[in-house]
Amino acid sequence: MSSPPQQSHERYERIFAEVEAPFAFVDLDAMWANAAALLERAGDKPIRVATKSLRCRALIEEVLGRDARFTGLMTYTLPETLWLAEHGHQDLLLAYPTADSAALRELALRSAADPGRAPLVMVDCARHLEAIEAVLGADAPPVRVCIDIDASWWALGGRLKIGPKRSPVHTVEQAVALAREIERRPQIELDALMAYEGQIAGVPDRPPGRRLRGAAIRFMQRRSAAELAERRGAIVAAISEFCELEVVNGGGTGSLETTGAEAAVTEVTAGSGFYAPTLFDHYGSFSLTPAAGFALPIVRKPAPEIATALGGGYLASGAGDKARLPSPWLPEGLKLDPEEGAGEVQTPLLGAPAADLQVGDRVYMRHAKAGELCERFEVLHLIEGDRIVDVVPTYRGEGKTFL
Repeated sequence: MSSPPQQSHERYERIFAEVEAPFAFVDLDAMWANAAALLERAGDKPIRVATKSLRCRALIEEVLGRDARFTGLMTYTLPETLWLAEHGHQDLLLAYPTADSAALRELALRSAADPGRAPLVMVDCARHLEAIEAVLGADAPPVRVCIDIDASWWALGGRLKIGPKRSPVHTVEQAVALAREIERRPQIELDALMAYEGQIAGVPDRPPGRRLRGAAIRFMQRRSAAELAERRGAIVAAISEFCELEVVNGGGTGSLETTGAEAAVTEVTAGSGFYAPTLFDHYGSFSLTPAAGFALPIVRKPAPEIATALGGGYLASGAGDKARLPSPWLPEGLKLDPEEGAGEVQTPLLGAPAADLQVGDRVYMRHAKAGELCERFEVLHLIEGDRIVDVVPTYRGEGKTFL
């Protein structure tokens, strides 16, 4: 596998000389290097592509066509799922439950037209099943569902829960009870299980300058991975005694090795790893190449050693800490002002390179997360080598803002 070209301020300035900032871009050389690394880490398991991390239909289709092991999509809202189905995508797994009655009615129509290829929707309680049944006619074929299993690690005898607060279904008994409840409902068909171990897949284990915290995270992740592998295997075995599961999905960019090694898992998921945002810079077991970024113009020099960019306050979702801020990337050595951070309409930049930046120059930034950047821009400029090879719309550019 060849290395992508060196990423430098000078290179990007040559490539984007005729493009007016602000703009967003994806370096395809870097993205395909990341894609190859994801496949290697996943072992022999296929990878389902998380659409919320890409939010660009053209790139989603490019990824699916890149390698046969990139198979199927994991979506994040039911309207998005149905929109992708309209554009020809068939292997669709909705990662989050829905209470959207109008979308559920549309799903019921799609299920009736092509039951075997209709999207899978997520459930974790009887209320979700009732919401589905409420939109189905008496003779409607079954809607296919996936049970979301809580993948968090319950430490200290269950007194401390570490992981995403998602499903209430944690134990083998709870999973079997919900599966039995689905079996009793003729218009709902259980075809899949999912468990997302966010405390492993989405938590960097080498936080800079925090050695003791890193050691604690690695201890937690080892214990959590071992516990989940045993529990997930037991849940799959118990449900498989009375129900044939088409899909057992798990993992994320940060846990491909551990999840992919589980015999009970049929596929893993990745999304953020294609773009490699800053939240994935500090893992000890793998490294990625930054592939997505955005450029801002310098519009002010409030002092000789400060350069102020237009816009830039593209904060990532999650806990309210500085890890959610975008990061100055190129030229190297820039940093955010700790008093102002990244602002709605302006972002002051400090550091040695700021003294050399003048009004009209450009800086390149990276987002803390992956697909959320696409909610700020209508198009992505795609580059390979030293040229722009395409300009493609994001979801927003196609008039779609699903969340």
